[in-house]
Amino acid sequence: MDLTYTDYLFVEELLALQKPRSDPVEHDELLFIVVHQAYELWFKLLLHELDKVKADFVAGRTYPAISTFKRVRTIMKVAVEQVDIVETLTPMSFNSFRDRLDKASGFQSSQFREMEFLLGYKRAEMLKHQKAGTPGYEQLVKRLNEPSVVDSFYTYLAHHGVTIPEQLKTRDVTLPTQPDETVEEGILRLYKSQPDLEILFELMTDFDEGLQEWRYRHIKLVERTIGSKRGTGGSLGVEFLKRSLFHPVFPDLWAIRHRL
Repeated sequence: MDLTYTDYLFVEELLALQKPRSDPVEHDELLFIVVHQAYELWFKLLLHELDKVKADFVAGRTYPAISTFKRVRTIMKVAVEQVDIVETLTPMSFNSFRDRLDKASGFQSSQFREMEFLLGYKRAEMLKHQKAGTPGYEQLVKRLNEPSVVDSFYTYLAHHGVTIPEQLKTRDVTLPTQPDETVEEGILRLYKSQPDLEILFELMTDFDEGLQEWRYRHIKLVERTIGSKRGTGGSLGVEFLKRSLFHPVFPDLWAIRHRL
């Protein structure tokens, strides 16, 4: 039998995965489920692409890294636009099925936490919000203990003659990324001497800005929907989300903007 579109994409199985819990079914619950399932698919693709970025950086491959950063920044733009769809839910319509979520919360998305770890925003305490022994938990532990995209970026910069301080080469990879003045001086030199690297650095900054934009839109979405309430399942709500709002992935790229 010839392969069909439906078979290749497992469309029938995919469309069977949306199972509203409200009874009778609230009209808006399907929208809520579809959008969040779509987010998980985008997170899966972002993880896939960012792993490629790590490999490109370690191998010193500039143009493949440029191509991939074009892709991931575009995915982030789509993720931001999806917030517009969720915002068509009014607080009243969300509250019509919110109690059916029980303890389930986007706060528990292991793939989003994995993406944060992969990008260098590592917080070991976030593991306590995942169920130990699950595949998601084990993947987070793995990400916590391996070099991040930023660590691989240091290797890339070293390929281009940037001095990477010894404390960065030997640092505890389970800790979050911190800016470094020596690295910043090296990036500044490359900005001014190699136009192809300028393109890469700007795409990295675009992606970083896109992730911060998504955080902001997500915060405002939660705030307009539930206000200052705690999230579903007792998650920490808006105030917790605000803590990471202006936490850049590539702090060294932002630190030199005024000198370019």
